[in-house]
Amino acid sequence: MIALTQEQLKKLQQIELEMLLEVDRICKKHSIKYTMIAGTMLGAVRHGGFIPWDDDADIGMLREEYERFREICKTELNTNYYYFQDYRNTKGYRWGYGKIRRKDTVFMRDGQEHMPYEQGVFIDIFPMDNIPDKYWVRWIHDKLCFSIRKILWSEVGKKTDKKWLNRMVFKGLNRIPEQSIKKALYAFEKKSNAKKTKYVRMLMFPSPNKVYGYKREWYQQLAAYNFEGHKLYGIKEADAYLTFTYGDYMQQPPVKERKVHPVSEIQL
Repeated sequence: MIALTQEQLKKLQQIELEMLLEVDRICKKHSIKYTMIAGTMLGAVRHGGFIPWDDDADIGMLREEYERFREICKTELNTNYYYFQDYRNTKGYRWGYGKIRRKDTVFMRDGQEHMPYEQGVFIDIFPMDNIPDKYWVRWIHDKLCFSIRKILWSEVGKKTDKKWLNRMVFKGLNRIPEQSIKKALYAFEKKSNAKKTKYVRMLMFPSPNKVYGYKREWYQQLAAYNFEGHKLYGIKEADAYLTFTYGDYMQQPPVKERKVHPVSEIQL
């Protein structure tokens, strides 16, 4: 695993900022609603930009906005510099959300060197899907999310999980054909979005707590925030969202808990 130098981290963040601005440009031009989420939203509020040790950036969109965005990217994204990946357009890609990546860079995740697609510096684009209003149905829905996610992850887990038994389980799950699980995921997304609900979530990303989702209104009611000297959109009720997600979000974690992605190769 490579430990990034401060110089590398700053350059990485600059590339990610350029991609955030490209997303902002496209979304403004085509009236697509997006919002900074997770650590990027936290960074905007607490630091006015990136969390100093953060090495990625996250954007969220309600499903209908995401579908418009991925389609418009086919003609609007500046392909001299960037490319868009998700499981529907990239063979071997096994994540349930999209990525904008920078051409002519490498950000190789440790343990994912065998994945058969380009792995440039990225920002994540998360579609937020509807989840059931009734809690007990939402609980079952969460277990389905978990199961599909682990099948997708099996291509990595069979090599990287620290426990021998888990690696064996992932090897078994990995026998499910890629196209079959992707077809199942697509059907699951369609079913989840058959009607609008109070809560939404990233289906193929762990839920933050036992609510199993986030308020839909957080992704609809937006405000402009300063981010590294630029104006980007974020959740208007930032305090409610960040408290829900992180608790006392203004308290910075101890140095030993400031995690970054483990990488085995980086070219900027």
